[in-house]
Amino acid sequence: MSKERSFVLGVDLDGVCGDYTAAFANVVAAERNVDASTLPSQRGWDFAEWGLEDLGGFDAVHRLAVMDHRMFRSMPVMPGAPESLWRLSDAGVWIRIITHRLWVNWGHAVAVSDTVEWLDQHAIPYRDICFLGRKPEVEADCYVDDSPDMVEGLRQAGNTVVVFDAPYNRHLEGPRAETWTDVEQAVTSLVAERGIPLQAALPGLDDGPHRFRGRLGG
Repeated sequence: MSKERSFVLGVDLDGVCGDYTAAFANVVAAERNVDASTLPSQRGWDFAEWGLEDLGGFDAVHRLAVMDHRMFRSMPVMPGAPESLWRLSDAGVWIRIITHRLWVNWGHAVAVSDTVEWLDQHAIPYRDICFLGRKPEVEADCYVDDSPDMVEGLRQAGNTVVVFDAPYNRHLEGPRAETWTDVEQAVTSLVAERGIPLQAALPGLDDGPHRFRGRLGG
């Protein structure tokens, strides 16, 4: 089955596949020499609740996180993300990673290499990966994203978006997914509704238990 006939799923990384909030909290805690549990878990999109002014503001801390703490290499994976993505991929869904991680000046090589290493470490399947901020310019049949601005922009351009649930996007209308099982079910339903035939597995992807070798430490 060719890519043109596949169902393409555009998948965000931060806040969807990877737990950005937990990873960023560890960085802020380390910089302040406090415990990460002291930071509010219910935070807005701009992290205003964390009062980052003492550290130079969000942009400065994010740069530290990417360049010094190598956050994109150590970020916790969202529960169930690899397993659900493998089941979708095995069914014939074309997984397209779309992430806006190249906005730290002079840090692109680190961001890209750490991102790819993280994807391999957690055995997350994907057929291609796009590093860009304007996601409506990328062709996909459905997107999974947590950013309020990105969801609204994609929908205004006529795209189907599943909102990955977070405190800062509760004002958005569904479809909404609280877990990766919810994502998997929503995508499977969309594929069925559109009558796109799926196959057992796309060529070029490892199968069997070796796909999770990174996560299992093998």
